[in-house]
Amino acid sequence: MSNVELRLSRSNRIYRPSEPLDGKIVIKSSSSISHNGVYLNVNGSVNLQIRGGSAGVIESFYGVLKPITIVKKRIEVRASGKIGSGTTEIPFSVKLRQPGEDNSERYYETFHGANVSTQYLVTVDIMRGYLHKSLSATVEFILESDKADLPERPIAPEMVIFYITQDTQRHPLLPELKTGGFRVTGRMSTHCSLLDPISGELTIEASAVSISSIDIHLLRVESVLLGEKIVTETSLIQTTQIADGDVCRNMTLPIHVILPRLMTCPTIFAGPFSVEFKVTITISFQSEVCKLYTKSDPTTPRLWLAMETLPLELVRTK
Repeated sequence: MSNVELRLSRSNRIYRPSEPLDGKIVIKSSSSISHNGVYLNVNGSVNLQIRGGSAGVIESFYGVLKPITIVKKRIEVRASGKIGSGTTEIPFSVKLRQPGEDNSERYYETFHGANVSTQYLVTVDIMRGYLHKSLSATVEFILESDKADLPERPIAPEMVIFYITQDTQRHPLLPELKTGGFRVTGRMSTHCSLLDPISGELTIEASAVSISSIDIHLLRVESVLLGEKIVTETSLIQTTQIADGDVCRNMTLPIHVILPRLMTCPTIFAGPFSVEFKVTITISFQSEVCKLYTKSDPTTPRLWLAMETLPLELVRTK
């Protein structure tokens, strides 16, 4: 019985294009094995797809589009020979970007989205000929931008002032909300570093109807170029509740939203695709009608919801 495992040198698996990707190949075998070479494959690509719900009938036939290759390397770690019984460790080190290589070649950061996904994988293959099954193992590593390409100083968060009233809503509201009215004011950072949380504050100045919940929804906006058409889809990443139940009027509530690592990345505007982000502040009012829609999309306009959406630009800083 033989098996192979890949162990990267960093437990968080975070690397940068100018840094070596190093680790070791661990082979455990109950007896010695012959092989035709030990190879290491490093692959990085942007995978694009069009889901049926976000495109028309014709576009949905395209399904998965051709991936955009970022890096593709195959290295021989050990020539053909034998590996003894027990545990064998083979160190490796791979440079993703060679010294002097054109820095204009874009290494997009790791991102797991709905229609756009940037992924970097390292795979070890131990070739054993026709009579034996080859041994293989794959590990995903996370790529972040080179520090040399990042802003020298941390970017100060850009605060945007917002207010929410019955007059700012573009969808129908409950009659008691229209007649009684409400007013919510606040401010929030809309240009911030991926290392920092989204911060701000919110105040319920007046409301004729009791409040049920106040939530901050983080959204991704993914656009994919399909022929001469751009297909755009907005989807929910996470929801952060900042208040549960009715809150005191004129009391300032803090906004503190931590960004998830793999589901966010610097805002991207590339030729074949783009990745943008938004935040939606949702005020849910107490109503018997909402009990009929317990499984509805929280970002869909409803009679008992008041909403405000702000653009969010994310950047990577040192």
